[in-house]
Amino acid sequence: MLTRRLEAEVMDSPDAARDYDAMDHGAVNRVFVDDCLAFCLDTPLSARLTDLDQPLSVLDSGTGTAQIPIELCRRTVTCRVTAIDLAAEMLKLAESNIAHAGLSDVIRAEFIDAKQMPYADGAFDAVLSNSIVHHIPEPRAVFAEMLRVLRPGGVLFIRDLLRPSTMDDVDRLVATYAGQENKHSRQMFRDSLRAALTLSEVRDVVRNFGVPATAVTQTSDRHWTLSWQK
Repeated sequence: MLTRRLEAEVMDSPDAARDYDAMDHGAVNRVFVDDCLAFCLDTPLSARLTDLDQPLSVLDSGTGTAQIPIELCRRTVTCRVTAIDLAAEMLKLAESNIAHAGLSDVIRAEFIDAKQMPYADGAFDAVLSNSIVHHIPEPRAVFAEMLRVLRPGGVLFIRDLLRPSTMDDVDRLVATYAGQENKHSRQMFRDSLRAALTLSEVRDVVRNFGVPATAVTQTSDRHWTLSWQK
């Protein structure tokens, strides 16, 4: 089994932000939102997905360039999203993407550390995150904050990369999913795979917060997903 090799916690250079935003995340983002909404339909939040009088309060932790919130708000879902990141360059592109999508009235991008959020306990109906955990040297901190700001009965939906067992597996995944990207983008994906957690590591972390291990499952050849109602 490969040992975890940390990458930079914050991807805060113009090149990194531009290359990340340019990568083809469309299909992955659509599946993320599909799966998240499907999970919500089996919870009490389902009644509010289209409630114009009581829009869902959603946090997207580690939003990057806001591709997930934009995909979510393009659906027939009534929500207001707070999209946070600690990379100023990512947020510049996020704000541009949000404005271009015509969603500035329902998505707010904020420069916030996901490990130390200023929001009140139970501030959000749903907390989402796609690919932040592998950036965090000590993931317990970000899990603790996401659970703190999630209200009782709210939905936690997190997806991230799985660390492969061997370098051959890393090479195969990079070739399969980033083979058409530029050299810098391929290296970013390679570094992210090496920095990711294994399924057992994620389960060990969430048990500390009363989240059952069964809430964490492998959902693709390169992803794990945590879906849980608090």
